[in-house]
Amino acid sequence: MKAINGTSCKLTDGTLLARELRNRAYLMELTNAGLLQNFYQEAGLAQNFGAKAMAHHGWEDPSCQLRGHFLGHYLSACAMRIAATGDAELAAKAGAIVHELARCQEENGGQWAASIPEKYFAWIARGKQVWAPHYTVHKTFMGLIDLYRLAGNREALAVADRFADWFVAYTDGKTREELDDILDFETGGMLEVWADLLEATGDGKYRILIDRYYRGRLFDALLAGEDVLTNMHANTTIPEVLGCARVYEVTGEEKYCDIALAYWRLAVVARGTFATGGQTLGEIWTPPHRMASRLGDRNQEHCTVYNMMRLADFVFRQTADASCLNYIEKNLWNGILAQGYYQGGNKNGDDTPGEGLITYYLPLRAGAKKGWASKFDDFFCCHGTLVQANAVHNRYLWYQEENDIYAGVYADSEMTTEVDGTKVTVTQRRDTLSGSIQAAGDAASNQALSEDARRYGTHPDRRVLVFTVHADVPVRMRLFLRIPEWAQGNIRIESESAADVDRQDGYIIVSRTWSDGDEVRMEIPLGVYTIPLEDAPTSSFPLFEKENRSTVAFAYGPCVLAGLSCEERALVCTGAAWEEPGKLLVHDNEREWGTWNDEFKTVGQIHGLRLIPLWQVGYERYQVYFPLLPGGMQIPE
Repeated sequence: MKAINGTSCKLTDGTLLARELRNRAYLMELTNAGLLQNFYQEAGLAQNFGAKAMAHHGWEDPSCQLRGHFLGHYLSACAMRIAATGDAELAAKAGAIVHELARCQEENGGQWAASIPEKYFAWIARGKQVWAPHYTVHKTFMGLIDLYRLAGNREALAVADRFADWFVAYTDGKTREELDDILDFETGGMLEVWADLLEATGDGKYRILIDRYYRGRLFDALLAGEDVLTNMHANTTIPEVLGCARVYEVTGEEKYCDIALAYWRLAVVARGTFATGGQTLGEIWTPPHRMASRLGDRNQEHCTVYNMMRLADFVFRQTADASCLNYIEKNLWNGILAQGYYQGGNKNGDDTPGEGLITYYLPLRAGAKKGWASKFDDFFCCHGTLVQANAVHNRYLWYQEENDIYAGVYADSEMTTEVDGTKVTVTQRRDTLSGSIQAAGDAASNQALSEDARRYGTHPDRRVLVFTVHADVPVRMRLFLRIPEWAQGNIRIESESAADVDRQDGYIIVSRTWSDGDEVRMEIPLGVYTIPLEDAPTSSFPLFEKENRSTVAFAYGPCVLAGLSCEERALVCTGAAWEEPGKLLVHDNEREWGTWNDEFKTVGQIHGLRLIPLWQVGYERYQVYFPLLPGGMQIPE
């Protein structure tokens, strides 16, 4: 199965487009001199003897052993944007950076093109502690290769190819044990780099490097079914396994696919996730299904979210498992959008900042708040995946397997492909059921009467998606519409033409010969639902023990809701809420201008509480998981 993206998929969703545009503005705001500062230093093209201020600080400061890592993320983000939009301005900016990297490489002797010294690799070869040199140089390789693969920059490929020669010489003559010891230091995505370069050049040296960078101590244990993740650093191993996935795609060697699938089963299926879809506390994997004691200020590292979404994409393309798409969608809204490019409103005299760039972690402890980084003074690892994750949001939307078209994450978009030699375009749009397109600044605009405005006097209890097929001649194909895990009832399908509709394996499948303009209307029931916190104590509340829902998160659609509170609040269940705790919430501030708001408040509580989608939280303190108490019971001592 292949993903349909790049220029073949046009994104029209307003929320996701806004993130893309903010990301592009940030890419343009960062200067080439600042991005290259550590490469210039290493090549001796610009030396800082203490008097010259550096443009970028934090992990980009010359005192940090990971200095220069961000540039690779930056170039990768540029490449994604160029591939999707043909952005000539970004292409020129990225091309100028590559030319400077080539100049640095020449100054370094013709091979070395990194922002750190070669001796770091001598250190790890003899077991001396240094902070992840492979991780740092992987980013440079990644940016160069993506610029070649996605944007056609041949100079980037030439720099990467010459740089790789250094690693051939570095690993020459080392025993398997010596190589394994080196690979125990974080290697990032080096295996993925060698696979990419093998595909790009066909040079046998990359087959050699793939074999040398096979991390048997991890990969063989995964194949044996061992738990190699509990309490281990998460984002060390995810890029290594993504490398296995890429080796499989390039070489077809089944063992590498088996490793990636084994990792997915161990990290997600057998381990479980938080309500947000993410995992980890303090950057380490939790034990399987042991979440309650792992709520803290450092949950869900952004890098882990981004890379696990990439792995879910690979697994989906191998298996067509709809749960992978549910996973990607949940992590998009409650991870990528919740942790980057916050945009607030500053309403009614609110003096909190109106923007946030990136929060390294997504705290899940009650009363915590997000910590937003600055534009020029942090540059930690998640700063890098921020610009990649938001470069384009037309990934994960559409997939194709021969005559089968899969709708992935639901977002307004237009996809074009070929089915049996016929050009086919499928558009997806959300019918907002608002009866109005009026925005806050359009109060004096067209005020035509609308039937929908009358029909939906209160917040609609459904999400409606409309899929339209355009083709020059009738074409036979199947349209797979994912049944989202957040659907609160049976999904209704309407079609302008007679269609064969089937439901299986997590999809609604519309199979027919499509004519130009054929539509399918998909109505998904909406409502507040709860997601239990695994292994939360239940023995004190036996009425809840059967469903293990003594502590729950609330969600609406794919979005987790956050209660705005400075301390942990328990909610009391009475009446209908005994069976359906989602009834503790009702819509609040449901409509502004032409927009339905997904905001809520509690009912039946001594002290009310307001809840909003977690991705819309900025600087407020919040709570995601809520203990539930039966009415009239006291909290046990």
